[in-house]
Amino acid sequence: MIEAAATAQQAAGLGLAPVAARRALADEVYAALTASIMDHAIAPDTRLNIEEIARELGVSPTPVREALARLESDGLVAKEPLRGYRTTPVLTAAELDQMYEFRSLVEPWGAAEAARRRTAADVEELTAELATAPASSAGAGYADYAALAAHDHRFHVLLLRIAGNDVVREAFERTRFHLHQFRYAFAASMAPASVAEHRAIAEAVVAGDPEAARSAMTAHLRAARDRIVRSQTSDSRDTR
Repeated sequence: MIEAAATAQQAAGLGLAPVAARRALADEVYAALTASIMDHAIAPDTRLNIEEIARELGVSPTPVREALARLESDGLVAKEPLRGYRTTPVLTAAELDQMYEFRSLVEPWGAAEAARRRTAADVEELTAELATAPASSAGAGYADYAALAAHDHRFHVLLLRIAGNDVVREAFERTRFHLHQFRYAFAASMAPASVAEHRAIAEAVVAGDPEAARSAMTAHLRAARDRIVRSQTSDSRDTR
């Protein structure tokens, strides 16, 4: 009797939803919302209506909820008790300064440690990551600089992983710096300089030169912050 029931169940299937298709749909919704938030098409500090989003995207509310949960972990939306989700505010100038103060404390040390500890496998992985860096960005929309933002995140996390301190690496990853800084400001002219600075850091790490790696990372962080500030200044002039 039991065997017959089991056979019948196998024939009928377990009734499970096609996970791959659902996951792909949730990924598409996540990508669409991320782009809209990063481009400020959905303004900072905006309340998000799940039903409205689902209707506009032509999907059910389920993948929207899944996407919003992921965006909450990214720090791009926040869930308010009994009120749903809102997009988070963009970093203030003071918060940007604090972010770079933290990075300046952690990442030059990480680059120096990576230079001391790198293995042949690490060098290979670092070289492969540099090969993914886009040579330029065509414009200032998220679709144009998404590849650079992804490379930027992977590169900096990789160096901290090579440095060998998981506590530091995990703390860095939780800040989602790459998303917040690119959401704060981006200009197409940033890409070539940023990639060149990454290469200088990587060369020092590969060469096993801790002080050169520390110096290159310090210079990169200072230059990155200056580029953001200049971009913001330029944008404010353009909108006058």
